[in-house]
Amino acid sequence: MITSRFDSTVYTNSGGRSIRGRRWKVAAAMAAAALVLTACSKSDDSPDPKPTSKPTPTPTAEPAAFWSQEVVWEECDAAKEAECATVEAPLNWDAEEGELIELALARVKATNPDERIGSLLINPGGPGGSGILHLPSTVSRLSDEVKARYDIVGFDPRGVGASSAVECYTTTEELDEYFGSYWPANAEGYESSRAVFEPWAEACAENTGPLLGHVDTVSSAKDVELLRHLLGDEQLNWLGYSYGTQLGATYAELFPDKVGRFVLDGAVDPSLSAQEASIQQAAGFEAAVGDFIDYCLDASACPFDGTKEEALAALHQFLLDVEEEPLPAMLGGGRELTLPLAFNGIAVAMYDEAFWFIEVMALQQAIETGDGSALMTLSDAYLSREGGKYTNNMMVAFMAINCLDARAPSDLPSVEAQAAALKAAAPTLGEFWGYGEMGCAVWPYPQTGDPHPVSAPGAGPILVIGTTGDPATPYRWAEALASQLESAVLLTYEGTGHTAYGRSNECVDQAVDAYLLEGTVPQAGLTC
Repeated sequence: MITSRFDSTVYTNSGGRSIRGRRWKVAAAMAAAALVLTACSKSDDSPDPKPTSKPTPTPTAEPAAFWSQEVVWEECDAAKEAECATVEAPLNWDAEEGELIELALARVKATNPDERIGSLLINPGGPGGSGILHLPSTVSRLSDEVKARYDIVGFDPRGVGASSAVECYTTTEELDEYFGSYWPANAEGYESSRAVFEPWAEACAENTGPLLGHVDTVSSAKDVELLRHLLGDEQLNWLGYSYGTQLGATYAELFPDKVGRFVLDGAVDPSLSAQEASIQQAAGFEAAVGDFIDYCLDASACPFDGTKEEALAALHQFLLDVEEEPLPAMLGGGRELTLPLAFNGIAVAMYDEAFWFIEVMALQQAIETGDGSALMTLSDAYLSREGGKYTNNMMVAFMAINCLDARAPSDLPSVEAQAAALKAAAPTLGEFWGYGEMGCAVWPYPQTGDPHPVSAPGAGPILVIGTTGDPATPYRWAEALASQLESAVLLTYEGTGHTAYGRSNECVDQAVDAYLLEGTVPQAGLTC
């Protein structure tokens, strides 16, 4: 729910370009940066990007047709022992007799089918995250007991990946220019940002077609209900991370009687306005950067010294310097490290403290040698840029979904007030967070969502997980979502980083496993 003007947050509903993600993305980014720092080289042997499928309408179908379609599973390479399928859903759920789109899914079947509970659908976050691409990493983090009793099913929501997908710019050069674009955080930049966003929005409309107006979260939740039915499950079992908690909560609100075992980890507060969410997330990243600086000052390679306050000021000045004069990236293929890319390279490390040592070295390289290669590599991995190509459409779908779900006021006085509030909430990073509202202001389709509290009366017990030091989905959001959902229980992980299940400690994992396997709801107020 953040509103960063750059591509560096987990969830936003106000426009601009922001951070999103899951731990696997951080791991990939850090591993790539480590190669740059230790070997000073980067392999170009990356796979070709998986082609996205445009919304190619099929002939008109009767409303009942998609509810009775057969799911045909075939072998695929989505994950070890995985099989894949494609089903059809209506482009517009309010006109089910109209055009159809495709939804792609993959599953790893339960290893003990005799004790199978059902399907466990996963959503890794975003919006824009691919459940198919995340399937291997998710399966690797689940216990053998969970894998024995559930078919683990990843799917690409509408607009994403192998499903009928959003497409905007089609060349690496165009995408590089877009993601690296910078405009000043002032009235002049407010106007110049239009020159970045208008051609982008026009390209999205031209290359995506009518699907662009139907990738909202409510439509995706209705797709999930279709998947539940086609998979043959009486109730939906759900593991949603980050934005996946909003999609799950939306489903629960629409279909409370179909809620099975629901795990909502790294919860989003669906009641917040775009402005409120942005300010709270900026504050969350500010706190995480403060913790990182504490770590850095104790590290031998830290490019900062003095007090914590002095180090934070130096980091802020570094970003101002890059704003004024982008850094060369010796291994960046001729590109420069602009402010948006440097911001991404710093923010991505805040998702998991296990990778802070790489961030220390990346900043040392940039500040002490003037080479932005490692920070560029971190940003590239975050943006899914490998081997000179963008390998998926995560960041493209991210904006398309957010601009339909909710957006912030885009008149200049509102934008200026929001920028001031962001800077006050996050003195180190907030100055670089605002002035992205023009992105949704010029979007070719109107907002369809309405941020509001969700309650889902009649739903079965829902497990909400919050991490006290989560920068991307602040802990207060988990508290809020748990208080809104009538049947929710809050599980708290005292730690840092984004999300908890599968990356924190045995206390969290055992509590979630007991819920998924036996339906045992953790004691209210459990803290791990």
